[in-house]
Amino acid sequence: MRTGSRLRQITWAVALAICATLFVALTFRVNAVKSDVRLAEREIVALEREKMILEVEFQTRASQQQLADYNRVEFGYGAPTADQYLEGERQLSSLGMPRNIGAPDPIRVARSDTPGPEDNFPAMVSPLTGEPMQVGGQEAANGAQKQASANTQPMSASLSLSERLALDNPIGGTVAELGE
Repeated sequence: MRTGSRLRQITWAVALAICATLFVALTFRVNAVKSDVRLAEREIVALEREKMILEVEFQTRASQQQLADYNRVEFGYGAPTADQYLEGERQLSSLGMPRNIGAPDPIRVARSDTPGPEDNFPAMVSPLTGEPMQVGGQEAANGAQKQASANTQPMSASLSLSERLALDNPIGGTVAELGE
């Protein structure tokens, strides 16, 4: 009786081990199929985005062609030619019309270089740093010259975004310094 009971225990252990092995194999197979489904869904989303971009591009190009047709046929517009450009301010002012009788006088504004009471304003304070800003004088001229030279020089492609922003920043300093 003992051998029959022992044989039955071994049979159940083997059957349980086979079931556990099949369960693990089935779990791996299900996870592999789920992974394939997720990958296919991502590809579908990417293809839908690409399709949307191509549709927008097609509509844009179609509307450009339609606008070009309208300009050519309906309105008679054409590309500007060399004789349509003005040579200077005098030629531009010659195109103006004289003022009508009874029209108000134009408003003219003049600036005085003599120091006045408005030069006694307190120094401006930077909202980012809380320190007084240098306004006017040699510091402003140096800053304007530095800004002009930065704008005329081409930006290097090797500069990071924060370095490029620092070049464009009129206050000076990097973005990290400004945030502190």
